[in-house]
Amino acid sequence: MHPSASKPQSHGSTLDPECVMVLPRVCALLAASGSALPDDTSLEKLVDWFAQLSKAGTSLHESFPCLLEFISSVTHNPATDPAIIAFMIKLTGLLAATVAGFQKLQDHSTLDQVFNTKHWQESSLWDDPSVRSGWVHGLRSMMQHPRALSFFVQSELMEHILQLQTDPSLFVASSANQLLAHILLFYQPLPPATNGKHHAREVEDRTQNGAEPPPFSSTDYNAVVTAICVYLRESLPPKEQMNLQDSARLLKLVAQILSEASPPLWGRLFEAACGSLEDLVTAGYSELTLPLMEVILAAHSLSHVEQSVGRLLCAMLEVRQPTQRIRAAAAVLQKGFCDPVYTPKAARILLLPLDILTGQSLLCTDTTGEAWGQIQEELQNKSLFTSLMCLCVANIHHIALLPPDFLPCPLGLIVSAVVSLLHMSLGHSSASPGCAEANRFIYGNGKIQKCALEALTALSNCSDVCDKVNEVCAVLLLYLKNPDSDPIVLHKCYQGLLKWTNSSTNRSLISVQLREDLTQLVRKRVCDLRWEVRDSTVEFLGQQAAQTSLSVGPGQSSPLLLEEPSTIPLLREALQDQESYVRASAVSALALTLQRSWQQGAVVSQEQADIVTKLLETLCEDTEGFSRRAVVQFVTSWFSHTSTSSSSSLPPLLMASVPSVLSRGSSDLDWEVKVHALELAKLLMDSTLTGHTRAPHPYAAISPPTFSALDSSSEDALKKLVESGVVSALLSGLFDCDRPVGLKACQLLLKLQETLETSAEESDVKCGLPSFGWGLEIRALVENLKDAESVNVREVLRCLDLEERLDFLSQSSDHVQNSPLSLLKDILTARGVHSHPNAGEGQEVIVDCY
Repeated sequence: MHPSASKPQSHGSTLDPECVMVLPRVCALLAASGSALPDDTSLEKLVDWFAQLSKAGTSLHESFPCLLEFISSVTHNPATDPAIIAFMIKLTGLLAATVAGFQKLQDHSTLDQVFNTKHWQESSLWDDPSVRSGWVHGLRSMMQHPRALSFFVQSELMEHILQLQTDPSLFVASSANQLLAHILLFYQPLPPATNGKHHAREVEDRTQNGAEPPPFSSTDYNAVVTAICVYLRESLPPKEQMNLQDSARLLKLVAQILSEASPPLWGRLFEAACGSLEDLVTAGYSELTLPLMEVILAAHSLSHVEQSVGRLLCAMLEVRQPTQRIRAAAAVLQKGFCDPVYTPKAARILLLPLDILTGQSLLCTDTTGEAWGQIQEELQNKSLFTSLMCLCVANIHHIALLPPDFLPCPLGLIVSAVVSLLHMSLGHSSASPGCAEANRFIYGNGKIQKCALEALTALSNCSDVCDKVNEVCAVLLLYLKNPDSDPIVLHKCYQGLLKWTNSSTNRSLISVQLREDLTQLVRKRVCDLRWEVRDSTVEFLGQQAAQTSLSVGPGQSSPLLLEEPSTIPLLREALQDQESYVRASAVSALALTLQRSWQQGAVVSQEQADIVTKLLETLCEDTEGFSRRAVVQFVTSWFSHTSTSSSSSLPPLLMASVPSVLSRGSSDLDWEVKVHALELAKLLMDSTLTGHTRAPHPYAAISPPTFSALDSSSEDALKKLVESGVVSALLSGLFDCDRPVGLKACQLLLKLQETLETSAEESDVKCGLPSFGWGLEIRALVENLKDAESVNVREVLRCLDLEERLDFLSQSSDHVQNSPLSLLKDILTARGVHSHPNAGEGQEVIVDCY
């Protein structure tokens, strides 16, 4: 790609002079009317633009003096719409994010007015959640330097932030949570190893005069921490009418802070919360199990409170309610928590239900019916039982990743237990004595089946389970035979078969009977009434062939799970399936199935020739884009896997097919088909010009493949590219209405142009021009070409100004329509029509969603 084609910078981060001229009108209109826009999201987009400018180093108060007047005007107009008030407060926070902007606003006493909650309460605007949300976001933007923290403390805003932690509006409460976390973490003193520097001192000062930020006040920060610690002591303990949603949100906040805090802050917060956490654990609120575990695990690495954390963790893993205990154990494993005491304990808790149900003796203890009886007390319906079992089985892959000395039993036993669970769900076996009632919940339970199949698939990667291949495959075949199996279950069975057969280094472990049974089942399922099942089956046929191809090296042979003579007829039949997804999958599966013979350079058989003929018919006649894309990809895959290095020695059938595929593909209605056709054109171009490449300059910024100066042989190669339809496909793509197509075609044409420009002699290679479409476009660009039937390739490339086209095509599609200037003009238009209803009669106002 040409250097100029590098990804352009976001147009939102640059300051357009015309925007500077238009913005005062926008501010004046918004402040004067005080009413909402037809589309409030335009104000959000405007805030985003200002944020991008500020982040890029633009001084907002210097570049846009009108903003200060706008803020003052809106602040003193209590009749202003809440949406504009919220926009104004957010804008104030952005201006105050720099020391210079903060000082400018302070000089006008603006911050005291904007962030004074009493001011908004007196006009009843504080009741609107959008105003409260804007207030929080404005503070969040401003809190980037020590002066902002001092203002926050001295203005006694902490009380309001704590009140908003449990705001009725979820958006306001969540924003307040994040603001609190930001203040604590951003301003916290760093550990001594960093020479006592503060986070705030490391923030880049974006003021124009380069002034250093003022000294950091530890007094202000300590005041904030103290207030939060008091709040945690008062708010975390369980109460009679406890709002569990608020408690869960507060616990998540504590977990976030503990996971990112340095030791001083870490210790103070945990000390403040520890007693309340113990009370919550004892209270046994099942809804708080996960947020409690997040806090406990985040705090676990604290050396000086390890005993307290360990006590909490132990209590969570020994709570009376089995479901709560299992959820806590799952959280331990899901977080990747690795502790020699608690991690093995969590693994045992999760395996206990599976051990009791299947009787596989996964745990080296006497698991009587007492444990199951406790679970039954809570689980009296199928939904709760299913949720519990899925939680246990879904975490088995975490257990399999544990160190061997953490495991309660060999992994092979766990595999057998999952297999037993799958048999129980088919009704082929029963739960162990003492929990027979579970049979009615397990039988035919699709959710448990899916989780168990996923667990089996994950266990295939473990060592010391290869002797379980036939045991696993046998139960998977049972599900494939079962007429009541859900399509998703069948899909997971196929994936499990692929993983387990591929993990077996000794293919002789896969019995002949298993292969024969699988062949019969596939023949049945490829004719299933449900298209999803047919599609999964066809995909499986291709994947198992590709899996075998990838697992053996050149010259080696390995028995296929299913042999080609039994699969290719099924795939050929699927090419005519009534469902386009299945047809597309059949094309892809054929490509994967034939891949081995392509790599080995085998002679194309009559059967393969018939397949290619059928595929070309599909490309011309199929009404669905999925199938046509797959055909072009088939030919591209064939081309890329052929073992030859020159187009002159490629299979004749392949070379005879390429012009038709390029011609049809490049004129397809589906843009993805056209892109795939261009990928084929690229492969053919590279193959045809092999031997004429030159090494790129070692220090080139972008080094795409280039070709050496043309000689007589490369002149012939260029003629072959014209004859095969490559050049026509590229020129057609260049003028395509779909940008991805035009971009890729332009890149390839630039490569071709580099080849031609390295030759001192003029090339006489010509390309035919159609009488429509791109042919007309080229005739309009090249003089004296109105009636010509062909054009010189070198000459036409010079006239196309490819580098300029590449610059344009590399820009995003919203480069013109969705610019900041467009947004400002849309606001003016919408406000003008909104302010003068009669002027807007009969017309629709659409605000640009920039």
